[in-house]
Amino acid sequence: MMKFIAFALLILSLFTGCSSKIEKIKPNIVFIFTDDQTYTTIQALGNKEIYTPNMDKLVGNGTTFTHTYNMGAWSGAVCAASRAMMISGRSVWDANEFRQHWIKGDSIQQTWGQLMKNEGYETYMTGKWHVNAKATSVFDHVIHERPGMPRDTWRFREMEEKFDSISTIGNADFRDILPVGYNRPKDEQDNSWKPNDQSQGGFWEGGKHWSEVLAEDAVHYVNTAANNESPFFMYLAFNAPHDPRQAPAAFLDLYDESTLTVPKNWLPEYPDRHLIGNGNRLRDENLAPYPRSESAIKVHLKEYYASISHLDAQIGKILAALEESRKKDNTYIILSSDHGLAMGKHGFMGKQNLYDHSIRPPLVIVGPDIPKQKQVNADVYLQDVMATSLELAGAEKPDYVFFNSFKDLAQGKQKESHYHQIYGAYLGLQRMIRKDNFKLLVYPKAQKVKLFDLKNDPDEMNDISKKHPQKVDQLFKDLKNLQTEMNDALELGNLESYLKGL
Repeated sequence: MMKFIAFALLILSLFTGCSSKIEKIKPNIVFIFTDDQTYTTIQALGNKEIYTPNMDKLVGNGTTFTHTYNMGAWSGAVCAASRAMMISGRSVWDANEFRQHWIKGDSIQQTWGQLMKNEGYETYMTGKWHVNAKATSVFDHVIHERPGMPRDTWRFREMEEKFDSISTIGNADFRDILPVGYNRPKDEQDNSWKPNDQSQGGFWEGGKHWSEVLAEDAVHYVNTAANNESPFFMYLAFNAPHDPRQAPAAFLDLYDESTLTVPKNWLPEYPDRHLIGNGNRLRDENLAPYPRSESAIKVHLKEYYASISHLDAQIGKILAALEESRKKDNTYIILSSDHGLAMGKHGFMGKQNLYDHSIRPPLVIVGPDIPKQKQVNADVYLQDVMATSLELAGAEKPDYVFFNSFKDLAQGKQKESHYHQIYGAYLGLQRMIRKDNFKLLVYPKAQKVKLFDLKNDPDEMNDISKKHPQKVDQLFKDLKNLQTEMNDALELGNLESYLKGL
């Protein structure tokens, strides 16, 4: 009898030991990051004009956050600010100050990749970086690190620097000397740019489209990691669908621009654009001619959608590799982008504004304990992905990380947003607060405010500031309080000065 009890205890201890060992296995985390992809560009989320079968699969297998926001930027390179916040965990103005440490080569230990490494993760990065910290100091493995934009687009900066000091070159004349790919199509017969023309460089530099190179890199690493015991953290940063929006002919053929829908909030030109930092020399806004025509917007939409469909196909390759590696069941996949993009909405082409189309990216998480086919409309920040990954890794969030994990929201353990209001900023020219389904835009230089009822007017087409001065007053006060929390030093002055514009 005693021998039987001893044997039973031995078996129990073995199972207990195995159970403990299983519990200690950390999940793999794969972050798929696109560039310039607005929240309305996934078919499963409502856009029936776009083809995104692999992103649709992620939406079906996970939880989508329908109201995700990028906090803003201190420069026209909104993607750089977005990534600096995400890698550092700091809010926009604190991240701007903190990145000076990176420029000096300091504080690398406080980066996302290093925090994951401290938890026993093997870290891997490929694609767009565009952060002041050295990628090779942040991640164990860095393959094909890409710049902020393909070389084809860099020519614009070279020309801007060349002509900026010549006073005789005015804004109108400046647009006439832009490189190929800009300020087009001028009319329906303008065929000066072909997105599948590899001789134009851009994403084709090196002989293979950068999105395809990234997929090959990721698949190779997944295949290698399949036999490793260490958990891995993958940072997979596509440059697409950032301009120049190039894709193979097969993906362009998926779309006929004549059948595409012009956005409801399309405008030929945005009023006050010069006073809010969207003048003629802003690169993004030079992609299409003024005034914006419906036919030109359709051409750009075709190229935008084709670029997204092409990168969607590359995501499919990565998902297939994870499936074959047998690591998928213990892997979290997070899909997002650094911000949105206007693509003709409100007369903008870019992301240097605080309308939803330019500050809202998609955000989807898939994982072992994440509900499937679920949508959460609680407000989150894009940069919450860092805190979320730390929680998934079993790490304690450092005190300096401003953002919050959204795992509890995905699992339904938390119903309300972790933020009472959402803050937005662009340079010293635009400020925003979103609260209780209302959004207040403040333009200090233009001396104007705009108020939108987002529940009844999600496309932000009807400024109701004149009808609701009390709501303007309250949100303006809330915004000024938020400025203190965000270390935002911009002086907005008294509300009365803005009410003059109502």
